[in-house]
Amino acid sequence: MAKKLLLIMAFVTFVTSAWLPAGLRDASGLSAKDKNAIQIKGSDTMVNLGQAWAEKYMENDPVDFVAVTGGGSGTGISSLISGTCDIAMSSRNIKEKEIALAKQKGINPNEIKVALDGLAVVVNPANPVGRLTLSQLADIFTGRVANWKEVGGNDETIVILSREVNSGTHVYFKEHVLRKNDPASKEEFAPAALMLSSSQAIADEVAGNPAAIGYYGMGYISKKQKPVAIAKDENSIYEEPVIANVVDGKYPISRPLFLYTNGVPGGLVKKFVDFALSKEGQDIVLATDFVPVTQ
Repeated sequence: MAKKLLLIMAFVTFVTSAWLPAGLRDASGLSAKDKNAIQIKGSDTMVNLGQAWAEKYMENDPVDFVAVTGGGSGTGISSLISGTCDIAMSSRNIKEKEIALAKQKGINPNEIKVALDGLAVVVNPANPVGRLTLSQLADIFTGRVANWKEVGGNDETIVILSREVNSGTHVYFKEHVLRKNDPASKEEFAPAALMLSSSQAIADEVAGNPAAIGYYGMGYISKKQKPVAIAKDENSIYEEPVIANVVDGKYPISRPLFLYTNGVPGGLVKKFVDFALSKEGQDIVLATDFVPVTQ
């Protein structure tokens, strides 16, 4: 109860400071008197990770307050450039045009890789299919391939499982697998795909359904599901979804995740970044289904 009261009081202090006249606020939007609070904005893929970091950080340092909101990588970077956040979360590299705009405004974007995002594609252990190409995955999840026998499996209708549409994992899988990183592509999940609310729901359904296929962060893999080895194409090596392959960039469905700051971080921003990269922070990375960048 005391912890909740403390967080509520910190939040009220933070919000109140945001309503002060512009002359009494610094570039981050915080009160000049309130230097123990920071704002983090950006990637929806990273927002749960950011919030988990913030919660544990404030538990360790209750006098500090960290506010985390999503909105997308572009929103975070724009906020950093405009001075309305202290840290931007991004699941992509900052663009050259964004760097140019930032420098025009006196902002020097500093990139910090804090995690890796690797998605496992899983089937039931009874399914004989153990490897697929990215094109085969796209065909399955869009519904062009509807029977397992078309990709070397049993004569059985494929049951497609996906995260729901507001999930960053859903968006990432659609953009990088279904649409093959083509901004002009309009590919969508098959109408028959079952949209589930959590990675655990997908894991449970795959464990009990020999015809099912789904995807989620590698942290959810257990003996009740079989991870599928993935290749970029038929002439490439099929790679397993394991941490080493994600770290080395061999696993095709993976990407780095970043925090961006204005220059080399200092003060409370540095404290938070250091926490994210610490053993405790990287354990949270793993617990939220991402891959740590420090071992």
